[in-house]
Amino acid sequence: MTSSSEGLTADFALARFSVGEGKPQLGLVAAGRIRPLSSDELGADSLNDFLAEAPASWDRVAELAQGSASDDSAWLTLDDVTLEAPVEPRQVLQTGANYRTHVIDLVAAGRAKNDPRPIEELREWAAEMMDARARDGEPYFFIGLPTAVAGVDAELELPGYSDQHDWELELAVVIGKRAHRVSREDAFDHVAGYTIVNDISTRDLIFRKDMKEIGTDWYRGKNAPGFLPAGPFLVPAQFVTDPHSLTLKLTLNGDTMQDAVTDDLLFDIPALISAASENMPLLPGDLLLTGSPAGNGIVHGRLLRDGDVMVSVIEGLGTQTTQVRAEAVSS
Repeated sequence: MTSSSEGLTADFALARFSVGEGKPQLGLVAAGRIRPLSSDELGADSLNDFLAEAPASWDRVAELAQGSASDDSAWLTLDDVTLEAPVEPRQVLQTGANYRTHVIDLVAAGRAKNDPRPIEELREWAAEMMDARARDGEPYFFIGLPTAVAGVDAELELPGYSDQHDWELELAVVIGKRAHRVSREDAFDHVAGYTIVNDISTRDLIFRKDMKEIGTDWYRGKNAPGFLPAGPFLVPAQFVTDPHSLTLKLTLNGDTMQDAVTDDLLFDIPALISAASENMPLLPGDLLLTGSPAGNGIVHGRLLRDGDVMVSVIEGLGTQTTQVRAEAVSS
């Protein structure tokens, strides 16, 4: 199995982990190892309190990371621990239709049977629509449940009420300082770091068939237990020089399904933070998902099945491996 630290380029990062049957605890990751962080070392009573002071608070743990090369009994190998979600968000805000190519592909895949337009004409129409939206429109948000957030070492159970579960690899912003009605110019002052999230979606439940006037049902379509695998690491923002030039790649059983760069975002991170914070404060530790690039299963004609293995990589942030199993249905 691919190591979770493969592709992690930061000098250090945070993670939440457990050992055996022990309770999850916060840890410092450096040089492929992890060690517990006490509240005294953290300089705060909780992870979210620590993140509220970012970026200044990162300096408090940077010195501890320097000792990762020494033979310190406090350090454990990542193979010796279970990695939990690296964040404890009070709010999860998700961004819909925010990658240009992704939306164009979905429009083409959802083409009505009676649509007379050639596929290339349909794609050109969708591209023009997305360019106009990026120029004159606003981001589209919906709410996820924090209880759907799971660690990378937890199996993803596919609920038996559907066979149309899909993947959506996303770069997630971890909020630091409380953000309320912030400008685009000040938006990055409220970013503590970044992590990897796979926003699992149940395709046949997203659009209500019995209430088409209401439209989408994001609650049922996205919020089953474990449908937001997050991590493995929370990487400080200081180690991500340009979050708008990161490569994202998701493989399914070794086959590449998503392979994109964050420069395809319709609305960049400052635009998302500014718009999202307009009517509701974003709190320390909250997750702001930036959208999924092209290459979802609905476009490939291949959705998730029992026994699948997804490997998700975002440049510099490490590697997320997700084991998939179908829910056991009693006869």
